[in-house]
Amino acid sequence: MMEATLFDKFFRDDNGNIVIAQPPNPPLLTWLVATVLKLLPVGPTLAVLFDVVAFGALFTWAWMELFQGVNYFRRSLGFIVLAVAIASKLPL
Repeated sequence: MMEATLFDKFFRDDNGNIVIAQPPNPPLLTWLVATVLKLLPVGPTLAVLFDVVAFGALFTWAWMELFQGVNYFRRSLGFIVLAVAIASKLPL
């Protein structure tokens, strides 16, 4: 059996398929819906609620990708999104 190349390890899943994008899973869909809803003219309480739900869903998606991603690309993507999501919440 041939040794897997760096490209294979980074972009291929266990079945040998190149995986860069996948259909959205529930946390990503939740993030998208909450992000759109927080852009609507709603009261401050609902805006904060939508923001918390959006952050929680994106954090969950990134965490899942980081630890359960099908390849190193997806795991790297999870790490980057997780780092950016956390950094976006830090005070300047």
